[in-house]
Amino acid sequence: MPTKKDFLKETIQHFDIKEHNVIKLVDSMEKMAFSARDLNRAAQIYDMMLRDKECAVILTLAGSLFSAGLKRVVFDMITNNMIDAIVSTGAIMVDQDFFEALGFKHYIGSPFVDDNLMRDLHIDRIYDTFIDEDELRICDDTTAKIFDSLEPRPFSSRELLWHFGKYLDENGGPKVEDSVIFAAYKHNVPIFVPAFSDCSAGFGIVMHQHNNPEKYLSFDSGKDFYELTQIKLNSKETGIFMIGGGVPKNFTQDIVVAADILQENAPMHKYAVQITVADVRDGALSSSTLKEASSWGKVETTFEQMVYSEATLAMPLIAGYAYHKGAWKNRTKREFQKLFSLSPTLS
Repeated sequence: MPTKKDFLKETIQHFDIKEHNVIKLVDSMEKMAFSARDLNRAAQIYDMMLRDKECAVILTLAGSLFSAGLKRVVFDMITNNMIDAIVSTGAIMVDQDFFEALGFKHYIGSPFVDDNLMRDLHIDRIYDTFIDEDELRICDDTTAKIFDSLEPRPFSSRELLWHFGKYLDENGGPKVEDSVIFAAYKHNVPIFVPAFSDCSAGFGIVMHQHNNPEKYLSFDSGKDFYELTQIKLNSKETGIFMIGGGVPKNFTQDIVVAADILQENAPMHKYAVQITVADVRDGALSSSTLKEASSWGKVETTFEQMVYSEATLAMPLIAGYAYHKGAWKNRTKREFQKLFSLSPTLS
């Protein structure tokens, strides 16, 4: 019988945008057609966001991105001041980034395996990637440990992920050096996970509340929404770079409406880029176009671009193009994490 070690051998390697100057490649796509030309325009729009001194950039993440090798791309975007806030699914931040920061890995696998055997061996599969389920349970337990250490009150996901970063700062080692949560903690880039229960943190909160029935912390999704809206209210212009769709996409687009309710005539997102493979015809959040978002008063249509491509192909090209163009070198760091720590209504 095969063993777990027979499958968990070769680890996923994260793409490094610094090592690949893709400017000429992406520029050459401008005179092509179809998705190539769309990708070129998206890269130019993202570069425009970074050159606009009045623009705050929000990155949204959905899908199994870090398990697929894109963690280092986002890490470099944080450390090189290419994004000012992140809105993500919980799995990306906790089950994938925090998981690896604890010293665990994702492994190169195959979709052509016996999944019943995988279950018996405690191996979880994400298409052609493998994860050790026993290690994921340790990740679950660690989130519960963090929750047990905190004050029993409602928290926004941003607050809790700051504490995750603090935990890594106090308990980590070399294995946290490329962690997105740790980098965001160090650079004061807030991370929001509006559906925080939908990941290892969800199992952690179940354990925490079960073991502390009288006094326990909870996730405050309303506070999440209010805090992210503060970023919109404190930015003259905003741009969004969206990988996938779902809750992070809609949550980030909705802050324009929320800001308009709190402060009349709040501007729409000036720039918007989305990478997706979803079909537009079902009207789902992953596939609703940026032009459609304009009808809701969320996104301007002057500098918006849909890129119908799989994220592991398109994101390194767009992010790498902007990195090597170098506009980030002249950006002012916004450090929006400080916005909340200094505000008595949000502390």
